[in-house]
Amino acid sequence: MIRFDHVAVQYEGAAEPVLRDVDLYVPEGELCLVVGRTGAGKSTLLGAVNGLVPHFTGGTLRGSVTVDGRDTAEHPPRELADVVGVVGQDPSAGFTTDTVEEELAYTMEQLAIPPEVMRKRVEETLDLLGLAELRHRALHELSGGQQQRVAIGSVLTAHPRILVMDEPTSALDPTAAEEVLAAVTRLVHDLGVTVLLAEHRLERVVQYADRVAYLPGDGTVVHGPPAEVFARTAVAPPVVHLGRLAGWQPLPLSVRDARRAAAPLRERLAAEPLPPPRRPPGEGEEVLTARKVVVRYGPVAAVREVDLELRSGQVTALMGRNGSGKSSLLWALQGSGPRQAGTVRVTAAGRGGDPGRLSAAEARRLVGLVPQTPTDLLYLESVTEELAQADRESATAGGPSAREVLDRLAPGIAGGTHPRDLSEGQKLALVLAVQLAAAPRVVLLDEPTRGLDYQAKEALIRIVDGLAAEGRSVVVSTHDVEFVAAAADRVVVMAEGEVVADGSTAEVIVASPTFAPQTAKVLAPLPCLTVRQVEEALRTTAGAR
Repeated sequence: MIRFDHVAVQYEGAAEPVLRDVDLYVPEGELCLVVGRTGAGKSTLLGAVNGLVPHFTGGTLRGSVTVDGRDTAEHPPRELADVVGVVGQDPSAGFTTDTVEEELAYTMEQLAIPPEVMRKRVEETLDLLGLAELRHRALHELSGGQQQRVAIGSVLTAHPRILVMDEPTSALDPTAAEEVLAAVTRLVHDLGVTVLLAEHRLERVVQYADRVAYLPGDGTVVHGPPAEVFARTAVAPPVVHLGRLAGWQPLPLSVRDARRAAAPLRERLAAEPLPPPRRPPGEGEEVLTARKVVVRYGPVAAVREVDLELRSGQVTALMGRNGSGKSSLLWALQGSGPRQAGTVRVTAAGRGGDPGRLSAAEARRLVGLVPQTPTDLLYLESVTEELAQADRESATAGGPSAREVLDRLAPGIAGGTHPRDLSEGQKLALVLAVQLAAAPRVVLLDEPTRGLDYQAKEALIRIVDGLAAEGRSVVVSTHDVEFVAAAADRVVVMAEGEVVADGSTAEVIVASPTFAPQTAKVLAPLPCLTVRQVEEALRTTAGAR
């Protein structure tokens, strides 16, 4: 169904090709998982399937890519639209209508599908992806995860034979991600749809893959059965790293397979006290107090009388399903978003107060917020201009310059680079530097791990730890349970605009079948959250012997 024959892709001005000598065949009715670090060429590989590469991206393509017998070099994307459906990283960038129902029908309209068939497919897709209650909602009113499901649905209604998906679960909560992947798996198993899927959160998808295509970063592609490929990849989900550490054969790809092999490891770990997953959070001073915060959008109550206290030196994870009110709460705390009732008080030497009652510049000095899409805050032509503007706006903060902050977070970014040309991790670091130039006591991050590979997440954990060590209070709104297990001291869970759980990371997520990380599921009932924690425990027991 999809065949790459000695394919190479090189962009103008690049010293080396992004892809070189790629031979890959994905038969009908298989799910091929594409893995690799950011910048390894995954998006180029996906783009070559429907002709975006090189028809729209430019560059030179050598060799041939054929889909359902059509050579993509001879057929631009519009001539492949009936065969290949594409779901990109940014769902809102592909929207062309105003409401959910209209967006689901739009692609079918372009393909001249009869109205009675369109109606039936729209209803099926609404049920398949849990969108029925949102059918008349405006797209701009949806949460990021809801938008992602609409983007997937708008492609599925055309019934493509090939589905290309670039990080389809990046904005979804764990339950919604499982629902979407279950739907995709049904398409593969029941209808013979061929799926090429790139994803950084491998723990969510690896068990569904029939084949893995690994891009090590040198332009080549290594592909084969998942267990064989993951035995030697630099990127792998926690269950695979745990299997490597324990020496399990065959290498497990799912929690179920790992639990079957884990009994001896659990017994060994139970014999000695487990090291803590993180340093104990300091009993810092209270820097933000929110009382009875209410946020409404028309008749919809997004946040319902929420109370929250944040302390210095503490990393708090804000979790909950899509649409539970997490982003609305963050914007209300920062002061830029609506707040119909309640109070927010930030304590800071000489400049405390309610961010919602202060000017934007004064509020930034109390609370800094990085939105789900960091580029929303980047509007100038170079990194240097963005940093200089941040310094001008934060002239009275008295802290390090934005350039100094950026070099600490992500050293080596050239000042002349356009912000849009940075990797996702670099964009996040730049926006953090812009916000931290104002030296806020509280730092709010809304879904910062979207688009980040495992190594970039490790770097983000070090950044977050560094901010906490400086005495700041950090709140990370995220669906990434593995990141929370490694980065958070405290977890606050929201549902329908209310706080339903608040406690230490181990207390909250180990007890939850939804939010528990893979290591905790494999080693339950032991309170073990990360592979690193297991590694330290094994090192300790080995030393004791």
